[in-house]
Amino acid sequence: MMTKTAKDLVAEANQTVETLSAEEALKLVGDPGVVLVDVREGEELQKTGKVQGAVHVPRGFLEFQADPASASHKPELGGGKRLVLYCASGNRSALGAKALTEMGIGNVSHVAGGFAALQQAGAPIEEGR
Repeated sequence: MMTKTAKDLVAEANQTVETLSAEEALKLVGDPGVVLVDVREGEELQKTGKVQGAVHVPRGFLEFQADPASASHKPELGGGKRLVLYCASGNRSALGAKALTEMGIGNVSHVAGGFAALQQAGAPIEEGR
C-alpha cells in the first residue's frame, strides 16, 4: 500500500529546497561559482540540447556522481560551488536537490519549470552531449 505518491514527494522536496525561477537561474549562467546540472536523460539532451555550460548528470546517477567517495564521482559537482539543478519540468530536479541536501551538500537549488522555462526565458542552448 502506497503512503505517498510521486506528487507528494515532489511537493515535500519543493518545501525543503530552494527553488529558483528561470529568470533567476539565467542570471547565474557563466558564474564561475555556480554549476548548472542537467538531470534529464541523455535522450532528452540529444533532442533539445542543454543550457550552455551545464553539466549533464542523469537523475539516476546524481547521488553517486556527487559523492566524492564514489568511483563515478564528477569533480564538477564538488569544490563548494553552488549547484543549480534542472530537468524537463522541475520535478526530478526538486527530488535531486532534496537528495543532495540530505547528503550534506550545501548550496543546492533547482529551477521551477525546468528546461522548458529556461528555454522560454531565453537561456543560451548548446548541443547536448
